[in-house]
Amino acid sequence: MRNLLRWETALVFLLIVVALTGQVSTDGSFLSGGNLFYLGLDIGEIALIALPLTLVIVAGEIDLSVASVLGLASALVGWLWNAGWPLETILPVVVVAGALAGAVNGLLVTRLGLPSLAVTIGTLALYRGLALVVLGDTAVADFPAAYTDFGTTPVPGTDIPYPIVLAAVLALLFGVALHASSFGRSVYAIGANEEGARFSGIRVKRVKLTLFVLAGAVAAVAGIVYTFRFSSARADNGVGLELAVVAAVLLGGVSIFGGRGSLFGVLAGVLLLGGLRNLLILQDTSTEVLTIVTGLLLLVSVLAPSITRRVATLRKVTP
Repeated sequence: MRNLLRWETALVFLLIVVALTGQVSTDGSFLSGGNLFYLGLDIGEIALIALPLTLVIVAGEIDLSVASVLGLASALVGWLWNAGWPLETILPVVVVAGALAGAVNGLLVTRLGLPSLAVTIGTLALYRGLALVVLGDTAVADFPAAYTDFGTTPVPGTDIPYPIVLAAVLALLFGVALHASSFGRSVYAIGANEEGARFSGIRVKRVKLTLFVLAGAVAAVAGIVYTFRFSSARADNGVGLELAVVAAVLLGGVSIFGGRGSLFGVLAGVLLLGGLRNLLILQDTSTEVLTIVTGLLLLVSVLAPSITRRVATLRKVTP
């Protein structure tokens, strides 16, 4: 716990450094209301998907199909809208479809005993392929302004985009579930020692299945937000987004091996990743460089906590 607090403190320090650096290098525009609004839009879907993925990884599993579920949800929104369905019906149907996609992952992992890495790599391709089957390579863009405004306008009187408000509400719910409930304690116990958790009476398979279902449902919500933000339903929406989400979660101090991590650290990781990307965009950096930076942050997020733990262990054993 002490190492985790140190890591979170380091993240906050890095956030301050990025903010100050951005403010100086952009002549004061980095922290302007307009830029912070667009920063919030850029990290909205990442923050949403990172919330349930945090619990999945804390439990010792991984879900790499979340971006494909986002794309499938977007494709379903466009297809059902073209079919004449009202959006009031489309949205809950799409969220249920996302939950079912997550349930498929969970059942393959918990009932067949397959490794979640292999399963979700497979469903990453499967769900993206289904999205292409549903909508093809076309785009649907004639959604009502009342819905697209949700993804493109701020809360009245502020510079806060609506997706960030949604992410904040879900962060509160997931935070309570992970840090202040018996369910959250079960998640940590499973990630730390699955066999021990099973012998202590925790229904490991049910907990893991629930986490995968939540990941799928929230990824579908992110797909809806993504669709309305760009006013376009496409099968290739969110391609590659899983890399940024996993990077943010691990950068936030969640152990890739499970059993450790906090939602506060993950939110700080999302902000740090988004801030760095935004700063690079303001400097007219190419998308290739942004991808390289995201990959480097992913490596750092895996290596740094491991190195920190080893140093702490050496200090303990050294007289």
